[in-house]
Amino acid sequence: MKIAFVWLLDHQYISKRMRSDYFKGRCLENQSLELIHIDSLKEKYEKFFYIKGRLYNLLKRNYESLREPVILKGYAEQIRQRLANLDADIVFSHSSIPVSYLNCRQPIVFWTDATFAGMIDFYPEFTDLPPEVIKKGNRQEQAALTNCSLAIYPSEWAAETARKNYDVDPHKVRVVPFGANLECRRTGEDIEGLLAARPTNRCKLLWLGVEWYRKGGDFALEVATQLNQQGLQTELHVIGCTPQVEGPLPEFVKTYGFLEKSSPEGLAAINQVLSETHFLIHPARAEAFGCVLCESNSFGVPCLAANVGGISTAIRDNINGKLFAPGDSIESYCDVIMNSFADYESYKDLARSSFQEYQTRLNWDVAGQEVKKMLVELT
Repeated sequence: MKIAFVWLLDHQYISKRMRSDYFKGRCLENQSLELIHIDSLKEKYEKFFYIKGRLYNLLKRNYESLREPVILKGYAEQIRQRLANLDADIVFSHSSIPVSYLNCRQPIVFWTDATFAGMIDFYPEFTDLPPEVIKKGNRQEQAALTNCSLAIYPSEWAAETARKNYDVDPHKVRVVPFGANLECRRTGEDIEGLLAARPTNRCKLLWLGVEWYRKGGDFALEVATQLNQQGLQTELHVIGCTPQVEGPLPEFVKTYGFLEKSSPEGLAAINQVLSETHFLIHPARAEAFGCVLCESNSFGVPCLAANVGGISTAIRDNINGKLFAPGDSIESYCDVIMNSFADYESYKDLARSSFQEYQTRLNWDVAGQEVKKMLVELT
């Protein structure tokens, strides 16, 4: 089976960044599917829409040019021209955007983390959108859902926003969770070694993300502060950004900045911290899925996460972590951690089942197998 894989950007650049879109393509290749890349799509009237975006910014309103109809139709025309010279069986896109208005003989499939409607007033960049932008965004999403043969999402939350907000055949909408955007060849025996090396008298928490406030970095810091005040020696390791705080950081906070997974040094540092971590703490205020949850589980690290967006598809309560209601208190997180150290065998069991969830459900090999089955049904 030959797949015309559509990327908005240069697929070589995406591959180097080792983000989810790269792993989507690779997991299909690992299923003996041949990928033919259609990438580096150009935006029509780019300068005009850049100026339009700047004007909205001056008005302190968010704007996204990618869903402008003229740009979407330009994407479709570029894809059509390249498809004419390809012997492809299926068109597969990392996003609903470039295939919204594509008219071709091949079935169209996209695999993306959220719908436009699901993101409105959820992520900061989708908050306070002008009515024009909302109208065009929903029109784009509806066009893509009408046009496609399959719309695949990583979470039940995202799938439900498609069914609820758009006129779509529910049989088109499927759920296949993403995997860990890190290589993992660990075994159960490896996890036992990691568990044996983790200290039982002090706690290491990891917060990993680029957006400090959206992913609840401030809340994680408060949890670590309170744990230390309660007598449990706690470190908070922060990867991905510089904490946005007033004044100096407490000594128990260890910062690493942004670490690039594609560099050997960055990857080694991430792996080292994850190996030593007791819990990933992820009190996000908005999250479409969260591949970091899968990555943590691949090290036998349970996740303490807010139950927002698509997180509940990744994290099963008391199986590979603990889910908290968005309004739950700092004390509720602290209680779970304190209880885990008071009964450390229960923590080990949770860590083992976290790795089991990664092995059976939250990895790209499983995802590739599921998606391949769906593609075979279309041909």
